Amino acid sequence: MSALDAPVCGMTWGWTGVRGTWATPTAAHSMREMADHAVTWTAISYAALQATPFSTEIPFSDAPTVTDDEIVWAIREAKNLGMKVCLKPVVNVADGTWRAHIGFFDWDVPGEPTWTQWFASYREFILHSARIAEAESCEMFCIGCEMVRADGQEAHWRALIADVREVYSGLVTYNCDKYQEDHVTWWDAVDVISSSGYYPEGTWEEHLDRIERVVEAADRPFVFLESGCPSREGSPALPNDWSLAGAPSGEAQLAWYEEMFAACARRPWVRGWFLWDWPPQLYDLADAAANDDYCPYGKPAGDFLRATYSTLSVKESA
Repeated sequence: MSALDAPVCGMTWGWTGVRGTWATPTAAHSMREMADHAVTWTAISYAALQATPFSTEIPFSDAPTVTDDEIVWAIREAKNLGMKVCLKPVVNVADGTWRAHIGFFDWDVPGEPTWTQWFASYREFILHSARIAEAESCEMFCIGCEMVRADGQEAHWRALIADVREVYSGLVTYNCDKYQEDHVTWWDAVDVISSSGYYPEGTWEEHLDRIERVVEAADRPFVFLESGCPSREGSPALPNDWSLAGAPSGEAQLAWYEEMFAACARRPWVRGWFLWDWPPQLYDLADAAANDDYCPYGKPAGDFLRATYSTLSVKESA
């Protein structure tokens, strides 16, 4: 297992992993355009759906989740473009509930759905993905994303990580949610600490101070496995809210990017970012100014990102 390279100039690609949208000429074009922004790592991310936050079955082989062939295609496409890969399988809830609310009684109760039952199904999903990551030589594997209610199930996570290491030899990480970095008690079990960096403008220093204490205590490298801001008026104040009302604004997104990168540049322990996000089907370049989503393609933040990542890559190779 090699050490994590720094910096990680990354971007998340493919979300939510809808069957039929990968392994197409459109998806290949999208990934080429992403790589053209000096992206050297990508988190290839897809979701399996459980029915409700209280369901204990995760039918990860069913539609709309991408197929194994599509996942392998995406990994190989990224590697052919010179990028390293973090494979990131995620569980979502079909009824629209955010995965952070998946949860059961803290202890198992007969006749009620339990954490033990849920982790048994989740283990099948994650180990299946980990075997793909190993077969395709992915450099990193993410065992979960923003599972806030599940974070406290330390014994289950430690057992899952041990099982993952039986089938996968690369770097293992867990993507905790924003504000949760100092609430996870099992960081020593992973190789890389990672979180979702959707912090409001003007607050980066205080949150980096807090995260730094976690990183020092765990003695692990750190990356933001998600981080981003919509190109929308008002979004820098609440960058995690993808539905916030506001007119499209590339300038607002750029201002957030500039502040985030500047704050992180003062913290050498931040090894990099997998920015959120780059879809498998890009909007037309002519429509970029009217697009108010997270993707920086064709926007001022995209030009800034290409220049920033290019500079970081040059410094790393020097």
